[in-house]
Amino acid sequence: MRLLGALGAECGRLGEVLAALTEREAAAPTRCAPWDVAALAAHTVGALSRVQTALGEEQPPRAEVSAAGYYAPDARFSPEVDADRIDSAVRAAARHGDAAEPGRRLRELWADLEPRLRAEPQGRVVRTRHGDAMALEDFLLTRVLELVVHGIDLADALGREPWTSAEGAGAVELLLFGEAGRPEGMDALSAVRAATGRNLEGGPTAEDLKDSGVRFLALG
Repeated sequence: MRLLGALGAECGRLGEVLAALTEREAAAPTRCAPWDVAALAAHTVGALSRVQTALGEEQPPRAEVSAAGYYAPDARFSPEVDADRIDSAVRAAARHGDAAEPGRRLRELWADLEPRLRAEPQGRVVRTRHGDAMALEDFLLTRVLELVVHGIDLADALGREPWTSAEGAGAVELLLFGEAGRPEGMDALSAVRAATGRNLEGGPTAEDLKDSGVRFLALG
């Protein structure tokens, strides 16, 4: 239920922003080159749609990969997989009828997913696109991370303050720092930025997280 709250908060905020995008904003470059805002939006909405796909497939007998383990620096970040990830988002963006389509798609997707997720039994296991057998709860945590970090990317590209929810930031912080939490004196958003390579000039960096126990994830 905690993760559903975080997912709902992130989907609501991101959906509101994307549903109001202009064509000029959609063409803005992002730090996730070569994606512009339109392609990054397509990728981010697509990351959530993976849950829909996973729920429709056969359930593995047991979970074998954790949320942190999902971001292992293995074949999922090979040049071939990266190229497909990049190209698929570019193609999806090219099919959009208008700049606001990803926002509408995200709202429709969450409206379908939320009741389905609430009905899933505890201990549900799913298989990801990379073949990982994961507890649904852990897979949802990876989706919160995707929405949070790419929400930051989109906000920076659009010149806006990040709209990250307290619930979303809290879930990602727990994944990155564990129960010990972020370093004292560092706010949650700055800690997430530093841990995921999204620090701003003059802000905390990965070096500032030394000895914090942070998990540095492979994020492509």
